[in-house]
Amino acid sequence: MGKTVFIIHTNQLAGGDLTRLFNEMAPDVTVRNIIDDSMLPEVLSSGGVTPGVLRRYCAYAVQAEASGADLIFSQCSSVGEAADVARAMVSIPIVKIDERMAEVACQMGSRIAVVATASCTMGPTTRLLSRAAERLGKRISIVEELRTDAFQRMLAGDKKGHNELLLGRIRGLYSRVDVVVCAQGSMLALKPDLGETPIPVLMSPPIGVKHAVEVLSALQ
Repeated sequence: MGKTVFIIHTNQLAGGDLTRLFNEMAPDVTVRNIIDDSMLPEVLSSGGVTPGVLRRYCAYAVQAEASGADLIFSQCSSVGEAADVARAMVSIPIVKIDERMAEVACQMGSRIAVVATASCTMGPTTRLLSRAAERLGKRISIVEELRTDAFQRMLAGDKKGHNELLLGRIRGLYSRVDVVVCAQGSMLALKPDLGETPIPVLMSPPIGVKHAVEVLSALQ
């Protein structure tokens, strides 16, 4: 394909997974990374995207385009609404990691559970789902499940503890909803332990990267 993707990260948790997925789905794509691990702590402490985070995010998007990006991939759901603003500042596509996942979830059912490990991700994810449902002309109900202790385990490198805290919570949702949305890209770590599930459990990295590759393929 010969294209270049710049990924804007707010932490380094998903970097390896995203690069691997791009390499698997589009081996000819060059992946570059912009990492600012000050953004997520600021969003967490403020309860949302601050003016400072918005300015930095938009500056990174402009910088990525100036550096030769054909597409920008937004890694963090918590700053997804900053990506919406940045779209007006660049002439290349910005693909959010969870955008296509929200559409898929709404197509799969009307009762949707959102499982998040960072409090600042719940609001952006539920709003993204609501907007997707509106575009699709669907009515949905959302069940929110937040486990911030799991995120702390992941940040500490305790993937096993992260998974143990979340798996029981997710399995307890199977009889209550039609589909489970994993709000954090880092929750891809659950996949090896999740096993077969009676309802879809959606994880954003593979869905988001596939979406980005489709957008890249459509570029002239």
